Amino acid sequence: MVKHQPLQVYEKQVFVSFVTGIYGCRWKRYQRSQDDSSRWECIWFLILCSSFLLLLFWAYFWLVAQNDFNEFNWSVYNRSGEWRDETIPILASTTVGFSYITFLLILALFHISLGQQLNLYWVHKIGVLATLVTTISGVVSVDDIWGDEWDILLVSLQSTAPFLHIGALATVTAISWLVAGYVIACPLPLNFQVMVLLIYIIILLAIYLAPLTFTCPCIMDRHSLKPRPDIIGRRGAPMLAPENTMVSFNRALQHGASSLEADVTISVDGVPFLMRDRTLRRTTDVSKVFPGRQFDDASFFNWTELRSLNAGQWFLESDPYWTVETLSAKDRSRIGNQSVCSLVEMLRLAARANSSALLNIRKPPAEHPRYRSWFMDTLWAVQKAGISQKRVTWTPDTDRGRVRGLQQTTTEKLSVEEIRQRGITSLTLHYGKASHKDIQEYLANNVSVTVYPVNEPWLYSTLWCSGVPSVSSDAPQVLRKVPYPIWLMSQNAYDFIWISSDLVSLAIVIGVFCFQKWRMSGMQNYNPEQIMLSAVVPRPSRDVNIMKEKLIFSELNNGLSSTEELSLYPENGYARYSH
Repeated sequence: MVKHQPLQVYEKQVFVSFVTGIYGCRWKRYQRSQDDSSRWECIWFLILCSSFLLLLFWAYFWLVAQNDFNEFNWSVYNRSGEWRDETIPILASTTVGFSYITFLLILALFHISLGQQLNLYWVHKIGVLATLVTTISGVVSVDDIWGDEWDILLVSLQSTAPFLHIGALATVTAISWLVAGYVIACPLPLNFQVMVLLIYIIILLAIYLAPLTFTCPCIMDRHSLKPRPDIIGRRGAPMLAPENTMVSFNRALQHGASSLEADVTISVDGVPFLMRDRTLRRTTDVSKVFPGRQFDDASFFNWTELRSLNAGQWFLESDPYWTVETLSAKDRSRIGNQSVCSLVEMLRLAARANSSALLNIRKPPAEHPRYRSWFMDTLWAVQKAGISQKRVTWTPDTDRGRVRGLQQTTTEKLSVEEIRQRGITSLTLHYGKASHKDIQEYLANNVSVTVYPVNEPWLYSTLWCSGVPSVSSDAPQVLRKVPYPIWLMSQNAYDFIWISSDLVSLAIVIGVFCFQKWRMSGMQNYNPEQIMLSAVVPRPSRDVNIMKEKLIFSELNNGLSSTEELSLYPENGYARYSH
């Protein structure tokens, strides 16, 4: 007698093997399970999600902080004393970590959608923890070294918020498939299902209504757009030539700068010269010419000593902006022979180019011999250069009674009343201090506003839409290529896109929940006998291996009697003969 067993069909699950193999090193079928994930694995999934969100924030921060990479390197230099491009290792590690965590999160979501048990491999757990700890350390370090830079996140949202909203909307809508499947098929108590569903609905509604909080200057009528902001060459064009040198200022004028900005220091013999740092170590060869004085204040050198220093070779050797390779041999030779630039030379260049000048004057220390006469030294240089005094603006906002004809600005954020009391007609503000509302208030009261530093097209476009008259930039060659704001949209057009997107998302979410409900109810009402009988239907696909039990019922010539019984037990995958 032969006992018949149902035919068993085993499909090649290549994709499932790939997902579970990489995520949890479970490549074999018997290693996988569709049981509920353990509590610890759920905790690891939450850690993975937290790492992804933190890295997403971290990556976005560095993406928009490209505007201030030079400021970051300068801050690190002031602490360490060594000039290095510290952004390269940060960007490389962020890219690798974000890609790794994103890949693991995608695999985890595939586990959930396929009904597979989460079981993160121990090597990946170490990798996730290492990435999380490294990112947290980076956030703490940046907050310590460069804490003011967090302001750029809020500023960037004025340009990116509409696009981030669409991305968040698409992501939450796609997650509705997993949420619906989990809530409907979850064996846990009803209260837990309601809590998960409630959290998802709150997040969904928050994203739907988020545009109500947006302040985007470029959502405006294009007919209200003001003229293109003037570009001030901040220390010239320091990405193309050494900062505060004649070559740099010439490059800035060649790339459309309408004004020049420079940092002024007074020498020990009363000659105003251009230098950003307190010492000469970074931008000159003072360590070779005066090795014993390389840490001295730059203002304690006389003009003859300053003129003997090379102020261009450092740019060719360090290549701080990765632009040296784009220079011709003639440009490199000219840059390599640059010396420290005097204020008179820069002002004469501005006068010949019919442009104006913005001077950031650093007062000498109290023990400096020109401590009381720095103002007259600077005024003498302006008069000697032959430039109109109405074209020269300087900070700090002091000695106002002695200033006649010269324009003065301040870097402080003042109220309109204080500005009127001091008689100030212009402000030079960091972009983090100049909100859209403040800019509109200043302009309405005839106060000119210059915003610095503006090096990226998105920030330039945002300030253009805000009506800013001028910006100070390290990259005039980049802003020159922005003839129009990157994006400009009327309020009615944006409202239509916003509401349409929300309605489409809502329809998709409702459809997904209804489909998952129908799908789960259909599986529950499915007849188990139909499931068993469907397994015996042969499948013609080449990707399916069919294991059949071929039963041969005949007399054997090897001595087996007709009363022998051949039984086949498929349990455990073994066949057994019994008499």
